[in-house]
Amino acid sequence: MLGKPFARDRILRPLRRVTATTTTAGLIIAVSGTAHASACSQSHLPLPDSSCTPGSYHPDATQSNIHSTICVSGWTDTVRPSTSYTNPLKARSIIDYGYSDTNMSDYEEEHLVPLVLGRAPRDPGNLWPEPHYGTKTVYTKYGTETKPKNAVCNGTITLSAARSAIKNNLTTALQVTGIG
Repeated sequence: MLGKPFARDRILRPLRRVTATTTTAGLIIAVSGTAHASACSQSHLPLPDSSCTPGSYHPDATQSNIHSTICVSGWTDTVRPSTSYTNPLKARSIIDYGYSDTNMSDYEEEHLVPLVLGRAPRDPGNLWPEPHYGTKTVYTKYGTETKPKNAVCNGTITLSAARSAIKNNLTTALQVTGIG
């Protein structure tokens, strides 16, 4: 009988250690990260809080090389970060944004500046947890991302103009650039 509890403890001890480490790491992240729990405002929805998600650009995607980067079919797949990278950011961001719904499947860890316009794929300052619910969501904005990209690739607008319009206000980007 003494052998069974000992065997169980050997199995549970590593789990407890992992849980404690995860919990401790989560607290350290919340305390020492750039944003603290509920430090980001939801008042900007469907847009992110610009103080928490200022946006950033991929240094290798420039106006001079758009035809070998963003305008190439499949380029986004070569720079898209894996969910093993974005999921921990999403979990932290859900807390940072103070969402009462903490179900990760209810959010897309979205990029303010979209990948199709050469966003910085791994910069946490370009990522935020966009709810799948509400008036304008991740599902309704893909056309707003694709139209400027197509206009940039066709030479209708510059990459800088498209990025600025999206970064400043995704909901008005098409009108601001004159392509909407």
